[in-house]
Amino acid sequence: MSPRAAWRLESLGFPQVYEYAAGEADWLAYGLPSEGPDADTPRAGQIARRDVPTCSLQERLGEIRDRVAAAGWDEFLVVNDQQVVLGRLRSAALEASADATAEAVMEPGPTTTRPDEPLARIVSRLRDKHVDRIIVTTPDGRLVGIAERRTAERVLAQREGTEEDHD
Repeated sequence: MSPRAAWRLESLGFPQVYEYAAGEADWLAYGLPSEGPDADTPRAGQIARRDVPTCSLQERLGEIRDRVAAAGWDEFLVVNDQQVVLGRLRSAALEASADATAEAVMEPGPTTTRPDEPLARIVSRLRDKHVDRIIVTTPDGRLVGIAERRTAERVLAQREGTEEDHD
């Protein structure tokens, strides 16, 4: 909101008014709630699986492999103590020596998307790249989760079916 709008709200009796200087695009990129004609557009943050396993840079693969198997995933995300995504450990990397650290074998700087990315764009992007999932992070790199293509496709198909029913 602009400073002028904030001052106006304060003059109308709202006791706590804040200016969000970063703007609407930043607000949406963090996956925060919105209103208006596009508010019901399905987005990455809505379908992101938050149960993706994570590890730190210095964790040893021997420990990580056990957790991957127990969690039922074929990959791990490497994060710092603030949950910022630093890398990805795919199944092939997990085959390295048990004493190797995540940092030594991780894929640094994996591709990510923001929580406000429309599912239609995500599906197209994932199909074009022949991948099944993408990491969802906030603009400052903090992990939100993993958006899976099949989930996005299912949500879009259900939405199309619902919209056709209203025509």
